[in-house]
Amino acid sequence: MQTNRKKLIINYANVTPDLMEAIRKKYPLGWINNTIKVPMAGGAFFFAITLDTDEASYLIKVPVKIDTKSDKDEDFFDSTLDLKEGDEHEDDEEKEKNQEKESDE
Repeated sequence: MQTNRKKLIINYANVTPDLMEAIRKKYPLGWINNTIKVPMAGGAFFFAITLDTDEASYLIKVPVKIDTKSDKDEDFFDSTLDLKEGDEHEDDEEKEKNQEKESDE
C-alpha cells in the first residue's frame, strides 16, 4: 500500500528534536557516509540525507566540507618535496664522506 506522504526539504540547522532523534536512530554511527549529492538548476548542488517518517519523507540538507586543493597547497607540497630531495642529497654526501674516512683509516 502506497501512502501519500509529504516530501519536504529542510536544513539540518532547522531539524526539530523529534526529527533529530529519528536521525540518530537511523544513523547510529553518524550520517557522513550516507550523504547524497542533490543536483539543482544551473549546475549547483547540495548534500543531504534521507529520513522517512509516517507523516513525511525528508531530504535534509547537511553541511559537508569538501577538500579542495588551492595554490597555497601546491606551493607547500612543492617546497616539501624540494626539502626532501635536498635532505637525500645531503645524506648521500655524508655517506661518501664517511666512506672516504673509513678507507683512509
